[in-house]
Amino acid sequence: MKYGFLRVACGCPEVTVGNCEKNVDSIIDLLFKAAENNISFVVFPELSITGYTCGDLFLQQTLLDASVKELLRLAKETSNLNILFAVGVPLAKGNKLYNCATFILKGKIVAVVPKTYIPNHGGFCESRYFSSSTNIQRDNIFISSDFSQVPFGTDIILQDKTNPNFTISAEISEDLWVPSSPSVKYAQAGANIIANLSANNEVVGKAQRRDLFVSCQSAKLICAYLYAEAGKGESTTDFVFSGHCLVAENGKVLNQSKLFEEGLTCAEIDLDLLIHERRRCETFASNFDATENFRFIEINLLEKENSAEEKLLWRNIQMNPFVPTDPQKRSQRCQEVFQLQVQGLAKRLRHTGIKSAVIGLSGGLDSALALLVTEAAFKVCSLSVKGITAVTMPCFGTTNRTKNNAIKMANILGTNFLEIPIQKAINQHFLDIGHDESIQDVTYENSQARERTQILMDLANKTGGLVIGTGDLSELALGWATYNGDHMSMYGVNASVPKTLVRHIVSWYSEESKKQGMELSEVLESILATPVSPELLPPTQGNISQKTEELVGPYELHDFFLYNTLRFGFSPAKVYFLAKQVFIGEYSEEVILKWLKKFYFRFFSQQFKRSCMPDGGKVGSISLSPRGDWKMPSDASCAMWQRELDNLK
Repeated sequence: MKYGFLRVACGCPEVTVGNCEKNVDSIIDLLFKAAENNISFVVFPELSITGYTCGDLFLQQTLLDASVKELLRLAKETSNLNILFAVGVPLAKGNKLYNCATFILKGKIVAVVPKTYIPNHGGFCESRYFSSSTNIQRDNIFISSDFSQVPFGTDIILQDKTNPNFTISAEISEDLWVPSSPSVKYAQAGANIIANLSANNEVVGKAQRRDLFVSCQSAKLICAYLYAEAGKGESTTDFVFSGHCLVAENGKVLNQSKLFEEGLTCAEIDLDLLIHERRRCETFASNFDATENFRFIEINLLEKENSAEEKLLWRNIQMNPFVPTDPQKRSQRCQEVFQLQVQGLAKRLRHTGIKSAVIGLSGGLDSALALLVTEAAFKVCSLSVKGITAVTMPCFGTTNRTKNNAIKMANILGTNFLEIPIQKAINQHFLDIGHDESIQDVTYENSQARERTQILMDLANKTGGLVIGTGDLSELALGWATYNGDHMSMYGVNASVPKTLVRHIVSWYSEESKKQGMELSEVLESILATPVSPELLPPTQGNISQKTEELVGPYELHDFFLYNTLRFGFSPAKVYFLAKQVFIGEYSEEVILKWLKKFYFRFFSQQFKRSCMPDGGKVGSISLSPRGDWKMPSDASCAMWQRELDNLK
């Protein structure tokens, strides 16, 4: 598929132990179902052609001959399918028998990877039949006259001719559970997808452990990991098998089967995401093994981009990537982020020995969160909250609602409170610079923001305190701050918290306050219900006239754009494609594209503000601090990004 997406599946066929013909019929049936769903790669369980639990039957020539015969039939009867798949089969080479993963594409056996670690414990006795691949070096295997010599060994990585980012190799069952898995060296050499053909019996608690191992391996190797487990048909004598299949990507399980279900477990993996993560993580990139130690077998699978490109994706794309959808996880996220903010500020207070802080309290979301964080940090440091001076500075655009909320919040928390109207000072400033106050332009607006910052800075000097910044990550990304106005502080507690998460943290705090019967909850609910606004233009009939999201766009869109652009380096076209997937029914394609163009324009043009932003604790995977997280020249051209946007429809 376009934009780096690849549809994959783990197949759990109905297996009859020792009946190769019936097993291959079941595998073929699943492959045709996979083709109907545009699946590009399928992995089947270990020894799925014969059945894993054949025991001493593996030493019977009848079974071995049948397994090769059915392997060849499997290749032939799937030759018209544009699907690469890996199937488990016992194969003999010389005096040894190997437990193998066999890759097949368009009727051709393209590679065979033997198992490395052969278990002989806990009821498993594979070493009774199979040899380890440990000493195999750059070898080939003769399967039949139809295929001559097939690449054989654990030095094989398949790579697609059209999309070289599609690189895949395999390990088998026990290979995952050992300290030094073969998949480690595959990933180091460049394999982005690891297929595991497994037959691991089920016992109580093992599914959770398997989930943990697979997700951790995919995170450690920054890869997609497909784990296909043998199904219930293998259950015999003392063993029960569950067919637990999992598809994981970079630490996240994209999909997994229910226990004891047969069929396909499908998912879409993002090759672009994996490549970006590997390049971004320098310690991973510097740990690559020399690729000359591996054989890269060229395949021709992804000849054409899938025509289903514009259809809905299967994978779950989060509409609010900074905010978990599960209420319990969301509450936990809010608590964790809040504590990170608190502890970051507490460290600064302890280090400087400062016992006072000054904060501009507007009655809006950002300043409300900043005050809550500051109050908590003072308590952590055993400082009196009277050392916090909350200042409201009403001017042309201030409404009674926001002003009253600011007053109530400061009084409930018990902080010092000042109301300093700035209208007279601004009018004098207009006279000084010769600005007509009836012209409500950027000078009219920014003069207010800079006057407020001057007051906060001077009050901090007067009290020997810190000015606590209130601006959030989303505002920094859009440059939605007045340079040397609200853009500046001495420590920005919200600097890496996006607007969508700010709202949820304040809501979480409100709910916690309500549980404790605190009056604060009522004020926070009023703040949450207030439109986001800088309140720099006069109100309309007492109501806020200047709504930020009408000017720069919805923050839920911008936070989505921000996350996917910075976290994964996606192109504008891919971000637009993803946005259309998740915001269908919420915003039209025209509206999404309009604000996406606005995002890129503002993000590039406003870098100069981020180049000199104050310190502020990093709480998540994205920060725009120029001191390590985001280094970008202030004069970088946006032309290529805009050109790509202009070509979108």
